[in-house]
Parts: sequence; structure tokens; C-alpha cells
Amino acid sequence: MMPGRRALRAFFGIALMTGLAACVSVSKPFYDPGKEGKRLVANLPPPRLAVPPPDALLGDQKSSLDFAHVMTQALVSQSLPAVTKPTSKGDWWLKVALEKTQAGLVSRYTIIAPDGKARGHIDGPVLNESRWKGLSEAARRQFAMEAAPRIASLLTGIKAEAMMADPSSLKRRAAKIQFLGVQGAPGDGDISLSRAFMTSLPDQYDQITTKKETADFTVYGRVKMTDGPKGTTGKSSQHIEIIWHVRDKAGKEAGAATQLHDVPAGSLDRAWGDIALAAAQEAAGAVRQIISAYSGRNYQPLPKNAH
Repeated sequence: MMPGRRALRAFFGIALMTGLAACVSVSKPFYDPGKEGKRLVANLPPPRLAVPPPDALLGDQKSSLDFAHVMTQALVSQSLPAVTKPTSKGDWWLKVALEKTQAGLVSRYTIIAPDGKARGHIDGPVLNESRWKGLSEAARRQFAMEAAPRIASLLTGIKAEAMMADPSSLKRRAAKIQFLGVQGAPGDGDISLSRAFMTSLPDQYDQITTKKETADFTVYGRVKMTDGPKGTTGKSSQHIEIIWHVRDKAGKEAGAATQLHDVPAGSLDRAWGDIALAAAQEAAGAVRQIISAYSGRNYQPLPKNAH
């Protein structure tokens, strides 16, 4: 190992750990990884969630429509695909109704599947009837904002149950990942990073495959080096950026992890050695996070009292 390289490796690795934690992005939280997704379409969380105006909830049609709009906005803030609209055939939708109890009126939020069956529910706070009819716009918004995260949990629980019932889902098997390698690194970086990543990624949840047709995800890395300013010692530096892209079976971006660091100019022009291993190990962890979040394989089924 060349002088100073041990220190460079350690510093580089620590920077990658911090960078990955802050630079992982994920999209499409309700992706269905199962081979039999079409068969399960009636059981999976929605491509969109209809939010119709609740009947007789607030005493008049305008107030009910306003509440539906507020609820939709609150759900969208939770990254849920909600839209204010009347229900139509094939919709997943949110039913908002009042339940009379001995303590008073309780708002109940129920997820209805396309087959018309209730799949889960949560209850809001207890209020007397006069309070319900006199709710201000601010109060409606507050009720919606408090309910939205719990409704999101309902949907993830519903997804988890559907995945548990599907032997081909990523809750029941390891993800198959096609790795397309790394490009753009100086020295032997492309080869070293690729080899290290293929060694670091596989575990009981993620496996490497060479077959595109059976892959659930595709991963590839891109490296960009740019010249940086001279440091306090007068020596030049370079800025390195490694982006690990994760795409789903359809080729859509599932997420990306970015590693950033400044290194002494020319220090990576030859052999990367254990620097590649440190970078690949951190990247493998980030890729696992992306796949887990995108596929929902870590989602937990609904508790019994939510059905």
C-alpha cells in the first residue's frame, strides 16, 4: 500500500457512510415486485386512491367537498396517490363516515378495495354532534393531517398482507438483481468497484443474477471525476462522484445512491485496492435500502384491530 493510502481509505469510507445516508432517493413506494402482479391487482394498494366527498359528514355538500379536498392534500403530503373524485369501477377509495358511540361521534376512515370490501380502518377522535357540524376549515385540516399518516400505514399494511400471500413477492424470496457494472472511474476503478460490489451485495434478501428476464432490479454505477481547488498545502485535489442507479423490471428508476468525496489529485489513477471495497460495501447497503423501500418487502401486516 502506497504511503498515505491507508488514511485516504479510512477517510473515504467514513465520508461515504455519511453521504449515503443523506443521498439515497427512492420512488414509487407501492411497486409490486411479484411475478403474478396482474392476478393480485384487486388485493394490492392502489395506483391511485379516490377520495369522494363524505355523505352527510359535515351537514352540507360544499363542506363535505371541502373536507375531501383537504383530506386529499393531506394524503398527498404522505406521498400517497390520492385524488378527490367520485368512486368508479376498479377504484380503491377512502370512505369517511361517522360512527355513533356512547361517548359521542367518531370519524371512521376505511380503505375500500375494488371488490367493495373494507380492507382496514382507523378511527378519529370522539366529538359531539354540534362540534362536527361547526368544524372550521382549520379544524378540518387538522383532522385530515392527523389521520393521513395512519391511513398511509393502513395501505402499507394491506400491501404487506398481499405480498405475504404471494409466493413470488419479495417478502417470500430474495430479490434478483442484474448488475451492469461501473463506468467512468480512473485507473482500475471500473473493474475494482464492480468486483467489490458483486462481492458485497449478495445476502439472504438480495442475489445477483446474470439473466435480464428474471431480474427484479437492475443496478449500475457511474463515476465522475472533476478537478478541485488546491488545498492549504498547495496540492491539487479531485472531486469524485459515484452514483449507483437502481431500476425496476420495467426500467423505471427505483432510486439512486450518491457518494461524494474530495481526494488528492491522481491518487486513484492506478489501483483502487481496498478503497473500492469500502465504497462498494457502503453502496451495497444503500442499494438494499432502496430495494426494500421501493418493493415494500419490510412492510408489516395490519394489526387485527385494524380490519
